[in-house]
Amino acid sequence: MTEAVLGAMSGLRVIDLTRVLGGPYCTQILADHGADVIKVEPPAGDEVRDWGPPFHEEDAAYFIGINRNKRSIGLDLASEGGRLVLLKMLETADVLIENFKPGTLEKWGIGNDVLSKKFPRLVHCRICGFGADGPRGGNPGYDAIIQAMTGMIAATGSPESGPMRIGVPLVDITTGLYAAIGILMALSERQRSGQGQFLETTLYETGLAIMHPHTANYFMHGKPPSLTGNEHPNLVPYAIFPTRTDNIFIGVGNDGTFRKLAKEIGKPELGTDPRFARNKDRIANREALRAELAAVFSQHEAEPLCNRLLAAGLPAGPVQKIDQALTNPHTIARGDVIEKDWYKGVASPIRLDRSKPSLRRLPPKFSQHSQEVLGEFGYSKSEIDAMVEKGTVCGPERKR
Repeated sequence: MTEAVLGAMSGLRVIDLTRVLGGPYCTQILADHGADVIKVEPPAGDEVRDWGPPFHEEDAAYFIGINRNKRSIGLDLASEGGRLVLLKMLETADVLIENFKPGTLEKWGIGNDVLSKKFPRLVHCRICGFGADGPRGGNPGYDAIIQAMTGMIAATGSPESGPMRIGVPLVDITTGLYAAIGILMALSERQRSGQGQFLETTLYETGLAIMHPHTANYFMHGKPPSLTGNEHPNLVPYAIFPTRTDNIFIGVGNDGTFRKLAKEIGKPELGTDPRFARNKDRIANREALRAELAAVFSQHEAEPLCNRLLAAGLPAGPVQKIDQALTNPHTIARGDVIEKDWYKGVASPIRLDRSKPSLRRLPPKFSQHSQEVLGEFGYSKSEIDAMVEKGTVCGPERKR
């Protein structure tokens, strides 16, 4: 991620009212690619600032990891003065993104019915747990709870472990990705129509949407997935195997690849064995094949074996810890870790040829840019000082 490059989203102004993970993850995607993201925080700040240790000064690593390239202003939207400042900022904004409980903006008199009339070109994105309607409409949503409710936890784990939560906040992160995609779709449509629109991305629908292939399998045969641990319900071999040094993961997607794997590991007869020749045969004889492959892999060291298999075009990789992944030669060669002063982060995975992402700003301190941002919207220093004194705009101290 290079510095001082005009990104693909340069010229786009985003007013970001979101907190926690899904919304900030979305707006960091846009910010990395040049959007001017103004992070509007409540007087208590984004609560993720407290989700530590570890901390950098007062801010948790959890916050640091999803809020670079943004400017922060603390604003009390529960006050009339705070809402007037927000409306002033929306006059030149392209996108408003928020994750308030449905009905909150309406209670404050600035719901989408008002905003769409006042700012017809505005793209208004809401991230919420379940949406505004339906039996759970308006209920709060949390990643792990949605994992539980959409079948994700029930499909994850082994018979020995029982159902397990996925170890990364997959629902929150994917909701952020869907929100970014939806915003870009709405902006694209705006180029044709000249009109903005409201879009909603919910954690619940995201959880259901990413349950592939389990939903497709269920629609086909009517059976819920069983716990298969690291095994794949539709493919064999697709699992972890021990070697003489570390574990490796082998993933085979078709019969030709399996025959090639069998030949590469010196067991070509496995590729024509009637128990293993076709994927459906390998599924029926999963344990027998596992024993055959485990016996071979146990004679090799993980890294050289995976390097040889990958070079041959076969899907194999060592099971690495995060420190190994972040210091891997390929990670370094691709520039996947970015640094600026004290900050380190993972670079944007969206690599455009000309409009490259950039690291322009470190994650902001709470309300760090209040004077700067409000000045850009025409407020004088005395007006800003008066709003800070009144509590409409926040100074650098959060109201915990």
